Amino acid sequence: MAFKLPELSYNYDALEPYIDARTMEIHHSKHHNAYTNNLNVAISGTEMENLSIEELLKNISKYPIAVKNNGGGFYNHSLFWKFMKPKGGGQPAGPLLDAIKKSFGSFDDFRKQFSTAAATRFGSGWAWLVKTPKGLVVTSTANQDNPLMDIAEVKGTPILTLDVWEHAYYLKYQNRRPEYIEAFWNVINWDYAAEVFKG
Repeated sequence: MAFKLPELSYNYDALEPYIDARTMEIHHSKHHNAYTNNLNVAISGTEMENLSIEELLKNISKYPIAVKNNGGGFYNHSLFWKFMKPKGGGQPAGPLLDAIKKSFGSFDDFRKQFSTAAATRFGSGWAWLVKTPKGLVVTSTANQDNPLMDIAEVKGTPILTLDVWEHAYYLKYQNRRPEYIEAFWNVINWDYAAEVFKG
């Protein structure tokens, strides 16, 4: 049961001017596609072929490094596209906003904490808003690690994520990662985040 590159629900240019079309095209059709293909190669002919991506990730310490890197890359990007939409941004509403205020004090305080996690992740990685049994937590992971993995420092359900690998922003923003992070707040799909939060 091979994994497939998910189609986007919007065009490559739909997130302009915040995320440029060329970056989206390369990011999805080249980077995400490579993780998908490499994951399929890594699990081919093994018992891992019969597992869902979530099942693979939750026991990732048992599997080869190629499965961790490419499985993480496949899953993280599949989520990332869904957490963005044209004319996104603003703030969430309802239970998700209430939970953010309860965990961080205010939406602005959450925004600062999430942006800082993204800006200060050394090298390549991801920033996350994670639903845990103790409430919402902001964290970041290196490379293609994520909160579903048994090796994660903070484990739980991802409610929002931002890719801070250079390939996600370098064509438009070069080394100005903080500008890219600021732009991300204009394309967040809070409706999808709220759905995931409800579970």
